[in-house]
Amino acid sequence: MSRGTARVLMALFMVAAAAMGYPSRRSATDLDATPRTTVTFDELSDVRHFSTRNLNYSTLLLEDDRGILYVGARGAIFALNSSDVTDGSHRTIHWEASPEKQMDCLQKGKNNKTECFNHVRFLQRLNSTHLYACGTYAFHPLCAAIDADRFTLPARFEEGKEKCPYDPARGYTGLIVDGGLYTATRYEFRSLPDIRRNLHQRPLKTEESPLHWLNDAEFVASVLVRESKDSPVGDDDKIYYFFTERAGEETTSFFDKSQVARVARVARVCKSDVGGKKILQRKWTSFMKARLVCYNPYEVLRSVCSLDEGSWATTVFYAAFTLSEQWRTMEASAVCRYSISGVQHAFEGPYMEYQDSARKWSRYDGAVPEPRPGSCITDRSRRKGYNSSQDLPNSVLDFVKLHPLMFEEVKPAGGEPLLVKKNVVYTRLAVSAGQGGHPTRSPDCMLSSPGDGWIHKAVVVGSSIHIVEELQVFRDPQPVESLVISHTQRSLYVGAASGILQVPLASCARYTSCYDCILARDPYCAWDGHACRATATADRPELVQDMQSGKNGCRSSSGRAGSPPRKNRTVLQGDDVLLPGDQRSNLARAVWLLNGSEALAAEQDRLRVGVDGLLVTDTLPRHSGEYRCYGEEQGLRTLLATYSLTVLAELPRSPPAATQPPVASQVASDVKVAYISAIVALVVLCSLLSACLLYMSCLEKRKGKYVLGEPRPSSVELQTVSANCLRKGHREEEEEEEEEELASPDGCLRIIPGEAPTAATSPVKELPAAVPPLPPPPPLPAELTNGVGALPNVLRKMNGNSYMLLQQQEEPLTSPLYNTFTEELSKILEKRKHTQLVEKLDESSV
Repeated sequence: MSRGTARVLMALFMVAAAAMGYPSRRSATDLDATPRTTVTFDELSDVRHFSTRNLNYSTLLLEDDRGILYVGARGAIFALNSSDVTDGSHRTIHWEASPEKQMDCLQKGKNNKTECFNHVRFLQRLNSTHLYACGTYAFHPLCAAIDADRFTLPARFEEGKEKCPYDPARGYTGLIVDGGLYTATRYEFRSLPDIRRNLHQRPLKTEESPLHWLNDAEFVASVLVRESKDSPVGDDDKIYYFFTERAGEETTSFFDKSQVARVARVARVCKSDVGGKKILQRKWTSFMKARLVCYNPYEVLRSVCSLDEGSWATTVFYAAFTLSEQWRTMEASAVCRYSISGVQHAFEGPYMEYQDSARKWSRYDGAVPEPRPGSCITDRSRRKGYNSSQDLPNSVLDFVKLHPLMFEEVKPAGGEPLLVKKNVVYTRLAVSAGQGGHPTRSPDCMLSSPGDGWIHKAVVVGSSIHIVEELQVFRDPQPVESLVISHTQRSLYVGAASGILQVPLASCARYTSCYDCILARDPYCAWDGHACRATATADRPELVQDMQSGKNGCRSSSGRAGSPPRKNRTVLQGDDVLLPGDQRSNLARAVWLLNGSEALAAEQDRLRVGVDGLLVTDTLPRHSGEYRCYGEEQGLRTLLATYSLTVLAELPRSPPAATQPPVASQVASDVKVAYISAIVALVVLCSLLSACLLYMSCLEKRKGKYVLGEPRPSSVELQTVSANCLRKGHREEEEEEEEEELASPDGCLRIIPGEAPTAATSPVKELPAAVPPLPPPPPLPAELTNGVGALPNVLRKMNGNSYMLLQQQEEPLTSPLYNTFTEELSKILEKRKHTQLVEKLDESSV
């Protein structure tokens, strides 16, 4: 899907949500929020990282009073120093799955790289001396009570299939309340989702017939609310469960009705529930659930956290939602806030009933038995003789069995979400009321975005959220698994696959002026008159904060930071120049002043303001002057940069050269000429040497052309040449076209180039048929008495690309010079007669 298409679809479903879903007084654009500042990983300070060879540090338990952060990972449990997780004082329990269980897990078809390990999914304080932990143990869940002081595993383990999920990726939540273990998940390998209580005299679970109380539920969180404390009606403590399941009722969704939608739910059970006596034995008698709505089509619940201001009546729940499955190609999140009173109101309203004929849930308008089904045992019930759930009448228990769903929906406080954020998926929330600072400020929230390693730090301001900053806490993108806030250590602990991070809550040094400190609305920072200080360490009466508007509290003289240094820029007329304006705040607007005036609108064709600064195109001399960049936010201006721009009509001319160079310059010129002459002489000399070497190389190659090769036996032997054969040498001029003949009947031997016949073949047998004898040559002229003039005619083929015919006869020569030449030639050939021929003779070789 293209970016443009995604934006169109986002706009469409925002309009549809406002028209058909849950109306809001503000549009989706108004509900969105942009982080004021962006802090990259390299800009972080005082961040501590703990990791070992183990992976998946997903389960965190913080005990601030003991100064310990317990971490459940894959195959290990750690006890870290909460003040500094990297000080090396941590203790470790190695709890790996046995090889037998890992092999059994592998045989079940599970992944031996991710699933067939012991993933610690539950880690809580059991009592004053022991912790209680449960792990998947390669799809064979086990639990153990761990001595907190010795920090070692017990000798015996407990079966965990009723307390912990098999699958490490399955949604799971659990609490230990007064020694009882309250968990919710899909426990066994192929079981249905369930809410159970263990480690109790009365184990309980949900009903499965004739109606499933849970319909393919995926659990997210569970919260204990101590409603019995100071209760005027003697109410019981309650455990609230938050999850997403398939909807069975008629929904207000505008999607395809044939598709079964998934909706968010909140369910509750009473801590003192012990089940029914005859009906709903070992089952919850107080189970009730209601729909949790935020902002259509945000239906998938991702994370829930609670916050109270000292009493259960002030309890609020913060929940993060993502888009329904029909919009899975898009990323967006919504955050809503719910009050405990709003949740109670839904559970005190009318019930729903399943209609078999219509196969859907609809409102139940019939009679409701007494005491009210699904309610806890109160003082009113006790006065009527119902001291426990086993005393309840059968009519009440039958009604509970068939009417677990409430008709009223739990709507967000104020009737609208706090935040609707595009292009982000929030999966973890951590909320704290904040300590110190302005006493009336709203609680702050920490929001995480999975898959990219970023954290959004936000503060709730009235009915909306202001995102103070976004922090890149991991260099490599990865999902955030857990978030825990410690006000004692003033730290945020982040659990992920690669390790544990300890991030300081306050980084006030980033704010360099009063305006910057106040505009940030950071709940952990305030202005003390000189600098931005952490609220937990500074003197509170002297601190200045404005959490509501973020603009009041600074005097004009102290609000602005020191003036930045002036920078000079000089360009030629017609060139372009960029004047950078670094905006630290993403919410600030850049304002540029030219010579103290904002008269930039008349030059919009040449002056363009962007995120990087002011771009002046095709500059003119009138563009020269002083440019000032201000960041304007909430009506406050802060000077960011000052530039002095000079536009030149042409380049300044260089001064004329002197007519008479000084003596030093003349000497330098003479030295240069001498150096150049020496270099030229060396080049010429090198060229001559190169030519000589090349010539000698050519001669060597030419000489080597006639060098004999490897010794090789040959059957060709040169015979002595006689004068009779030389007499007939002139006949070669007439017989050049008959080179294939090897011998002639007149007794002459013809030598041709090439290899001699081998010993296997006889050269005599390969001779062609005899040809008739050639006519005798004409007599030599009488004037050649010394025979010298005839030598070139006889031997002129010696250096050609042909052969020479040597003939030996009995006829004597008349000239003595022939005999002399014959003798000399015979001597030469006699010396070479035993010389071996090369493998492939050249045509000019004899």
